[in-house]
Amino acid sequence: MTMQMLDKNETPLIDLIDIYKIYKMGNTEVRANDGISLKIFPGEFVAIVGKSGSGKSTIMNIIGALDVPTEGRYILKGQDVSKMKSDALAEVRNKTIGFIFQQYNLLPKQNLLENVELPLLYSGLKKKQRKELAMEALTRVGIEDKWKNFPNQLSGGQQQRGSIARALVGNPSLILADEPTGALDSRTSREVLDFLKQLNLEGNTVVLITHDRAIAEEARRVVKIHDGKIDFDGPVEEYRKQVK
Repeated sequence: MTMQMLDKNETPLIDLIDIYKIYKMGNTEVRANDGISLKIFPGEFVAIVGKSGSGKSTIMNIIGALDVPTEGRYILKGQDVSKMKSDALAEVRNKTIGFIFQQYNLLPKQNLLENVELPLLYSGLKKKQRKELAMEALTRVGIEDKWKNFPNQLSGGQQQRGSIARALVGNPSLILADEPTGALDSRTSREVLDFLKQLNLEGNTVVLITHDRAIAEEARRVVKIHDGKIDFDGPVEEYRKQVK
């Protein structure tokens, strides 16, 4: 099932065109992604869901400019990143994508403010500007009073909020969240999901990667990956009906 877009004339933020990611394992060919085509438009909140081994992590790496496809084209914000080398991909990641990871990925020897500043280090901004923007991001997620703390002095929920602040600090076009509640208890998971919803309501494009059907249902649109292909793509209301 393909989701019908409200405005077909709008330019997609993400445009995956017949994407293949093929690995060789001895004489065996593994198609982690097997002809995936997908458009995601500015302001959407999309969950990409699939079981372990389905190919969702591979497509996440391609969307996040962490990897390139074996075949096919990937247009991100009007730029073809399909064949880019590592340096160019790093620049795309830094300027266009804000990452939220399951394990937070905060540097243990830097305090929270310094961690949030990291995406700005190569922006050319002066130190004072970087600190101001980092503090604004921490204020936005409600932990500005923890700016001096190191990661091991923070709860799991506070660390995840710190990683969200880091994702937001550069004002990215895309927020890419990889299993963002996987290491959290149910109450803190609820807080993080509500925050992602709020970010989307404020106009941010959010792509959430998950293996959990219930987490996927928090999005407004669901793309289900199975055996390297798109098995479902539609509004969350239709997805709920399908999985019951």
